[in-house]
Amino acid sequence: AGVMLVVMGICCLGSIIKYLPYPLIIGFTTGIAVIIAVTQIPAFLGMQLETFPGEFIGKLEAIGTHLNLVDPLSAGLGLLALLIMIIWPRVTRRIPGSLIAILVTTLLVTLLKLPVETIGSRFGVPNHLPAFTVPVISFELMKSLFAPALTIALLAAIESLLSAVVADGMTGQRHRSNMELVAQGIANIVCPFFGGIPATGAIARTATNIKNGGTTPLAGIVHAVTLTLILLFFGRYAALIPMPALAAILLVVAYNMSEWRFFVKLFRSPRSDVLVLLTVFLLTVFADLTVAIQVGVVLSAFLFMRRMETVTNAGIINLEDEDGDLNDPNASAHLNVPKGVEIFEIDGPFFFGAASKFQDEIRKIKLPKVLILRMRHVPAIDATGLRALEGMVNSTRRNGTALIISGIHKQPVAAMQKAGLIEKIGRANIHKDISRALDNARLILQKQI
Repeated sequence: AGVMLVVMGICCLGSIIKYLPYPLIIGFTTGIAVIIAVTQIPAFLGMQLETFPGEFIGKLEAIGTHLNLVDPLSAGLGLLALLIMIIWPRVTRRIPGSLIAILVTTLLVTLLKLPVETIGSRFGVPNHLPAFTVPVISFELMKSLFAPALTIALLAAIESLLSAVVADGMTGQRHRSNMELVAQGIANIVCPFFGGIPATGAIARTATNIKNGGTTPLAGIVHAVTLTLILLFFGRYAALIPMPALAAILLVVAYNMSEWRFFVKLFRSPRSDVLVLLTVFLLTVFADLTVAIQVGVVLSAFLFMRRMETVTNAGIINLEDEDGDLNDPNASAHLNVPKGVEIFEIDGPFFFGAASKFQDEIRKIKLPKVLILRMRHVPAIDATGLRALEGMVNSTRRNGTALIISGIHKQPVAAMQKAGLIEKIGRANIHKDISRALDNARLILQKQI
């Protein structure tokens, strides 16, 4: 999985993250925030649950059916930590409120010997580095693990890059997506030699870090060094930290990363964006993070294609109804179109979403002696658009109609050149502006006479 991440970074696949729409990111992060908050409720209230389900509904049911297990002392300690984090920023922002909350609650629990759950009683804290081991590797093992390794690599890439996008939104900075994947890959190549499992960037800890003032790469290094020191020398002190205080910190983190104001504001957006927002949010909460991202990306792509299809128009220009820009000498209103010539204009990207509209409009018209295809507003064309254009070329040939292209841009020219359409149409019939195209049409009409 680590090697795959490095390859993905070298191949610049990390840049794909910038194509994720804003509603998808907000829906995902808000959903994560809800999951984090609900997960921390038992520890915040001191509820000693034997099992805590993984799914969201199961979590709610477990909390609701075990309210009798709420420990008032733990809940009070969690509330104290919460109040400290809310009030402390009014005193100073130089020292994080979460750190003060941990120190105060840990001292109270230690000095007063309060019977609340701590990190030590819940997990235990080791005091040594894991031993170096060389994993057993064979071709058969690699073959059987390739599929899960690919899944892990994709999940690691998505979660890490989304974490970076969330961090960008909180700091106003820009991360380097491809370098992020390379770094994650190298870390995941090394960690198995110390008994580690695949790791990713964590949204919860990243958000906690930023909210407490850590906004540079140095923060990650300090984080790693601090954990190492705790592991080797200060584990017995970290073991004293009460779980309700940690839960309170994560509740604040969840609130801050929820972006609920932006979530509500997005309901004023187009319905397609609201659909993406709610779909990703609900799938993140009630299904699975990976499913949410997959469905969200596919849904966003379909809605984008639909939106682009609606903004691309094609049809015959009716000069009587065409006002145009009177200051534009190439506006349709200024054109002197001879009899026997029709101008068919495409307005917008000519791609697979709009090709069917183009073909439908072409079928409606009776082909004239000369047909000018005006493409001044076509910035790009894809393979489906090229296929539709080729069908038009063949149709005009069968009908004996001369086809002229006008106002074509660089990308469509290059695409048509590769597809062999430039030679089919004839270079003499391709012009930069409509005036030259009309002059060519008059010459063709004179030859036909």
